[in-house]
Amino acid sequence: MSLSELRTKDVVNTLDGKRLGKVMDIEFNVYTGQVEALVVPGEFRISDAIKGEKSGIVIPWCRICKIGENVILVQLEEMDESN
Repeated sequence: MSLSELRTKDVVNTLDGKRLGKVMDIEFNVYTGQVEALVVPGEFRISDAIKGEKSGIVIPWCRICKIGENVILVQLEEMDESN
């Protein structure tokens, strides 16, 4: 599956049913080539926009429950949007 295919899917937290957005980036291990995390948009902050920074929620690969046709189900107990 390509990043462009992942970007079309909604990411939903199964613990609270909250839609987290669509995948905006991936993190991978440069030595093994394995995907380590997905990144979805975080809370919008005007100060970050002025600085040209993007905030995002990093979802470790081990927290992904299922990748379906239209949605990616994840299990995040605690939302930390500072990453």
